[in-house]
Amino acid sequence: MNTWYAVEKELNAVCPKMKVRQKVPMGECTSFRVGGPAALMIFPKTEEEASSALKTVHRLDIAPFFLGNGSNLLVSDDGYDGVVLKYSEKLLPHLENGAFVSGAANFLGILSVSAAKSGLSGLEFAYGIPGFLGGAITMNAGAYGGEMAQVVSWVKVVNEEGEIERISAENCDFAYRHSTFFDGKQLILEAGFALQPGDPKEIAAKMSDLAAQRKTKQPLEYPSAGSTFKRPAPLSDGTPVYAAALIDQCGLKGLTVGGAQVSEKHAGFIINRGGATCADILALIREVQKRVLDQTGVALEPEVKMLGV
Repeated sequence: MNTWYAVEKELNAVCPKMKVRQKVPMGECTSFRVGGPAALMIFPKTEEEASSALKTVHRLDIAPFFLGNGSNLLVSDDGYDGVVLKYSEKLLPHLENGAFVSGAANFLGILSVSAAKSGLSGLEFAYGIPGFLGGAITMNAGAYGGEMAQVVSWVKVVNEEGEIERISAENCDFAYRHSTFFDGKQLILEAGFALQPGDPKEIAAKMSDLAAQRKTKQPLEYPSAGSTFKRPAPLSDGTPVYAAALIDQCGLKGLTVGGAQVSEKHAGFIINRGGATCADILALIREVQKRVLDQTGVALEPEVKMLGV
């Protein structure tokens, strides 16, 4: 009996209705469209299933990897010899006791549109970010001057012991592309937001403008994981430094390794031009890091999360 079959049996025993699959191709689960199979993937649809599944895998001394939309993830060509948990309960955005609340498995675009229709402002920046709420909170996703830390008021999670708790924003340890959830020990179930009243038409117009900017400036026609590198630390005088500008300055637009390429449209994006492998993308990331460091002295840190690499 192989190990993963035994784990699958354990999970089926405690969560008989929960979907459990072996050898799931991760290239089908990530926006880069690359990656080998995950040994085991589980799909809890309710808080109860998520709690039971987490208690079970931790009892078996397995630390699961939490997967959202896979829009900021690079998976090894060899796959991942572990358990991937994809929470898929669809608690739609709604008003609850005066707060705007949403389940973790919703696209950010759904949140933005729902908030706009409710006359609530604050989530416009998230419109067009191709991720789920859970992942966005985990990495404190942001764009166009906004980020999740500015609007989240509380986060509901299930911990390693299977206990469900609510964490206030003050205890989320939000920082640039970081939160307390980054260590993968707590599965985000839902979150509440503190938004401001606004005119629905003005909010929708701002979202439309940001969407147009994305379409004009970003290579949305190719698979990618969004911005490949984090924003470097500012200069000693406080002047901001941007990864895309440094990459462009070093003449690296169009640089290609196999099927991976530094976008000619936006230097901050590495794209899959077709047939790229994880090895191609990783080699290109490292080459960009090397050349930028050699030419500018700035060390670029990947924003993309890596699994099995």
